[in-house]
Amino acid sequence: MLLANTWRTLRSSFDPLRQRNFRIYLGGQTVSLVGTWLQVTAQGWLVWTLTQSEAALSVVAMLNALPILLFGPWAGVIAERLDRRQLLIGTQVASMLLAFSLAFLVQSNTVQIWHVYLLSFLLGTVNALDLPTQQTFLGDLSGMGEVRKAVNLNAMILQISRMVGPALAGFVVVQLGVAPSFWLNGISFIAVIATLLAVRSNQVRGEAKEVKPMRDLWEALRYLRTQPRMVDLFIISILVVFLALSIVFSQLPAVAATLLGGDAGTLGILQAASGAGALIGVLIVIPILQSLRRIGVALTISLMWVGAWLLVFSTIHNLALSAIALLMGSIGAPTVLATTLGLVQFMSPLEMRSRIMGLFTMIIFGLQTFAILIVGFIANTFGVATATQINSVLLIVGAAALLTFRRELRTWEPNKSADTPVIEVVPAEAEVLEAVEGVPVVEG
Repeated sequence: MLLANTWRTLRSSFDPLRQRNFRIYLGGQTVSLVGTWLQVTAQGWLVWTLTQSEAALSVVAMLNALPILLFGPWAGVIAERLDRRQLLIGTQVASMLLAFSLAFLVQSNTVQIWHVYLLSFLLGTVNALDLPTQQTFLGDLSGMGEVRKAVNLNAMILQISRMVGPALAGFVVVQLGVAPSFWLNGISFIAVIATLLAVRSNQVRGEAKEVKPMRDLWEALRYLRTQPRMVDLFIISILVVFLALSIVFSQLPAVAATLLGGDAGTLGILQAASGAGALIGVLIVIPILQSLRRIGVALTISLMWVGAWLLVFSTIHNLALSAIALLMGSIGAPTVLATTLGLVQFMSPLEMRSRIMGLFTMIIFGLQTFAILIVGFIANTFGVATATQINSVLLIVGAAALLTFRRELRTWEPNKSADTPVIEVVPAEAEVLEAVEGVPVVEG
């Protein structure tokens, strides 16, 4: 009986793929994300070869995250008022041009570290608009009734790309050099741009009123203050991003070179192992996690799991064992983040989704700026192993404290909570919503 229920839960997690537009978009997004991780891995190795510095790796990651902290909330307001499909086409074109720019600099042997810093900041600025827009667009394509599953499927293809892209990057960099990785990433954006031109979405916008960014932002903040469980989700996400993903996203090149004595191929294996673990988490663990009644307990235990495996990872000097430890830890981190992303969007009022996702993006990924700087300083001063160990212990302690002092989180059941909206909207019902509720629906 338990096995049958588990299988039914896993199978139902693919329900959003019944929507034609969602299927098309996800296909293009998969190709583009493989290219993105190809560039992330190659760029990390480029920075390491240029500087041999853990601090430089952190600066690049910090500059990529800083614009999200600065512009994230305003991006949410923009995504709520304008055509999200058109916005995404614009962000993909901009990202493609930035990838080609870096490819040209490397190909012509003129690249310097400040070029990478500048392009990282510009890409972060594009991402500040892209991330909340993309997360909300998933709901436009799948319908709010399936938005949590849609977010999970998007996370799944992100993890597939994290597995394929770095492995491909290791081969390309070793065999052909760094520049082809950036050219391939630029080309990969054509796939997602083509799918965005092909799909049509039913976008539910807020009521037609004068756009006042500050007023709209404060309105979202006031709403957030009335939702204690949503605040808990923000805290959980901050812990996993600040203490776990800051290591994985910025310091793996240093781990590959200093702890394991490897090259770009070693880095590719580590990145692929991290992606494989995350894929297992998104594909298998998340559907089971969402079927549990008390999801707050499950999320905090997942944080402890991540911290424990990162602690093990920091003590290993063998590539195979290191990859296994990273894989095990990576089962938890994206699982926590994708689950909280889906819950926050599911719990948000329709007219406020983009603004809240903008705040979520700013708080979660923007704060990563400071985490990356701190991790880079500690790694540069005491070594990457010490930095990883400190973060691991803090993650375990933080999760235990959250479970201890946020008592209502221990008994929270999202499907029964008053925090969760009862209205479910699917694309086919958009016109009904407009007629009954007076909410304008924009055909993208």
